Amino acid sequence: MMDSPFDFEFKAPDAGKPLGLRLLALLLVPPAIVLAVILPSAHARARPARPAEGFAPIMPVVAVQRPADGSIFNVSAGYTGLVEGRRAHAVGDPLTILLTEQLSTSKTAASKTQKTGAFNVVPPTAGPLAFLDPNALKASGGSSFNGQGNASQTSTLGGELSVTIAEVRPNGTALVKGEKRLELSQGQEWVQVSGIVRLGDIDADNRVRSTQVADARVTYTGNGSIGRASRQGWLAQFFSAINPF
Repeated sequence: MMDSPFDFEFKAPDAGKPLGLRLLALLLVPPAIVLAVILPSAHARARPARPAEGFAPIMPVVAVQRPADGSIFNVSAGYTGLVEGRRAHAVGDPLTILLTEQLSTSKTAASKTQKTGAFNVVPPTAGPLAFLDPNALKASGGSSFNGQGNASQTSTLGGELSVTIAEVRPNGTALVKGEKRLELSQGQEWVQVSGIVRLGDIDADNRVRSTQVADARVTYTGNGSIGRASRQGWLAQFFSAINPF
């Protein structure tokens, strides 16, 4: 007997693929997608942080020795001007950055809207429409919104960090960079600083404030058990991602 084109709608499901397994597969697809997105980022955050490269101390430039010509004064043998003293001014010279960073930010936003409307029809007291109730022909509506938000943040960083001059520029400025690494019982911590300082701002003690450093880049971070404990685990991130509330 020939099957009609509509017989396949009434056939039983394939015995090799029960309906329960297909529903289970459909239920497992969304969590699998979420895990595929969360696990790589969680694995990347789980890896111990490392200091950025490029903050190694800069060695001074080796001057080319001039052949002996009988002169007593030789600049290549080392020379410091009378008014310069021992201030850092050449590539490789160390100086100290006084970290006096203190930043405070605050933001407040508020919004309020309100709208009302009314509709009223008074029927005639006589005639075919006198049976209408005036209270039944009244309508009114309104909407209102009131929202508020505020945010504030305060950051403070203090201390001292010695850096070296990496480049001296013709306009009297210098590029400085350096780092300090601390090996603690619960991990490592490091501070990295780079920026541009004006040679005239360096005092007699070879110090300059961080507020006088242009294009300053300050990094203070670390790794260890305390840092790992302050991060959320990948399973908690999974449930936070699929939580609709």
